[in-house]
Amino acid sequence: MSVATTSGGAASGSPESRRIVLLRHAKADWPEVSDHERPLADRGRKDAPVAGRRLAGSGISFDLALCSSAARTRETWKLAVAELPHRPRTVYEERMYEASLGELIALLNEVSDEVRDIVLIGHNPGMHALADALTGQAEGDLLARMNRSGFPTAAFAVLGFTGSWKSVEHGVGTLTDFWTPHS
Repeated sequence: MSVATTSGGAASGSPESRRIVLLRHAKADWPEVSDHERPLADRGRKDAPVAGRRLAGSGISFDLALCSSAARTRETWKLAVAELPHRPRTVYEERMYEASLGELIALLNEVSDEVRDIVLIGHNPGMHALADALTGQAEGDLLARMNRSGFPTAAFAVLGFTGSWKSVEHGVGTLTDFWTPHS
């Protein structure tokens, strides 16, 4: 499924400010099922709504959510989005499961320029690698904190950038927030 829409882009002549939020799924359980079907553990079911409340408090109004098709990411998003004041259009994206850094950037490059703010709900090492790769600048010690923590479950990073989604590449963003549920 393509994440682009067919209607036109932004009419403005100036580059538009955009935000990318990278949310790692909450803590998953290890039952006798395939990795793709692993559900959240009890701690994950507690942490996901907390992450949602923190996202709600950020004031970001998401236009689009791209969520891995894995059970633990779908469950994380269901619990987190219930805390948001506005539910964005959600696309469950098979390509996010086990995606490489290059594949995640390619997905962002497909997003319609009508989308201003997006949240990706995915897995490590992809979420951490993407946050690290896109960060060209960071506020305060956020980058050091993110790299020290290893991007734990239910953590999220917020990156801002200016321009088209097709221009998303290494170093384009400014890391403006990094949050973990157990810091």
